Amino acid sequence: MARLKERFNESIKTELVNKFNYSSVMEVPEIEKIVVNMGVGDAVQNAKVLDTAVEELEAITGQKPIITKAKRSIATFRLREGMPIGAKVTLRGERMYEFLDKLISVSLPRVRDFRGVSKKAFDGRGNYTLGVKEQLIFPEIDYDKVSKVRGMDIVIVTTANTDEEARELLTQFGMPFQK
Repeated sequence: MARLKERFNESIKTELVNKFNYSSVMEVPEIEKIVVNMGVGDAVQNAKVLDTAVEELEAITGQKPIITKAKRSIATFRLREGMPIGAKVTLRGERMYEFLDKLISVSLPRVRDFRGVSKKAFDGRGNYTLGVKEQLIFPEIDYDKVSKVRGMDIVIVTTANTDEEARELLTQFGMPFQK
């Protein structure tokens, strides 16, 4: 069982019940899923670029990504509807907790000049979005094999109703927010 999931069930739940005065343990917000998305704009000119992005994403998350396609055509970008322009992975359950654990304890501290993640990136409904500028911070990525530095978006979807509850939940998990 994932380390963070055990910690959530043993201590985090009770602390959240005490802090927000929930009437039942079932009201405690949980992390529902984590979506990791990598936009590959270069794939318009060169389709092979997408394959490396997919491989890197699979190495990072341990799950096979879905290739995302363009919703509409944009002439200035030479983009047609239905062209593959990215890859995403939706993590749930064990893999989700393992990924979050790795993100918090290994990857984020490896970011250059890291002062913590923004507190303002909540969407008003208890979901948190985090942008990573380069895929090199993940231990699975071999620095020598990287052809181009790519960023990715990591969306953490929680069942919390307010941003405050979601922030407290992620803080308990050890998310390094800015002071």
